[in-house]
Amino acid sequence: MATRNTNTSLTDSQGNNQTKTHLSTNIIIKVDGNVISTIQDIDYSEKAGIKKIPQVGTDGFVDIVRNESVDVTGSCSRIRWGGMRIAEAFSRGFIHVGSQRIGFNIEIQDIFLSNNTAAAIITVLDNCWISSITTAYKAGDFVIQDDMSFSARGIYSFLNSGNVVQSPANGREFPIILNAYEQEADRGAFTGALDAAGLMNAFLEDPRNS
Repeated sequence: MATRNTNTSLTDSQGNNQTKTHLSTNIIIKVDGNVISTIQDIDYSEKAGIKKIPQVGTDGFVDIVRNESVDVTGSCSRIRWGGMRIAEAFSRGFIHVGSQRIGFNIEIQDIFLSNNTAAAIITVLDNCWISSITTAYKAGDFVIQDDMSFSARGIYSFLNSGNVVQSPANGREFPIILNAYEQEADRGAFTGALDAAGLMNAFLEDPRNS
């Protein structure tokens, strides 16, 4: 297997050429089981505040912790298609931001790693609320595009009802350190891994420290 000094594999274990670059050509986006068509782009971000703990008499920081919940936001652009505006395309029975009464889930199926849709990596943006919808009518381009921004209560991913990152091997070139609470939070059992007790003892559970 061809590699470089970074341990990045260039071929498979038999020396055959392979593609490991993740592409977006096998992505299915659903809301309430309905596939959303003619999406031009969709993105989401996860952001949380981090607090560094300084100390008098120490040049540096003695600890670093997360000091706020993770904020999940996203946006989507869609060509207006089949008479449906963007909120309608997301299975909503309205077209304006102020009309939303309940949240909805956006499901992103990534089937790049398998030709079996049942084995897709599924990411769920949970309880989404639309924060803005923008529509542009342009004299130089008659094609109408709707842009939507949203915030979600949380985000989680799973594979076949289990964790996406399943084992230290899992077909990857690099070692994976598993933590039970991080695993559960990743698939949505917790809203966040800090929900679990025993955080101050987490160091003792890390196999690297045994």
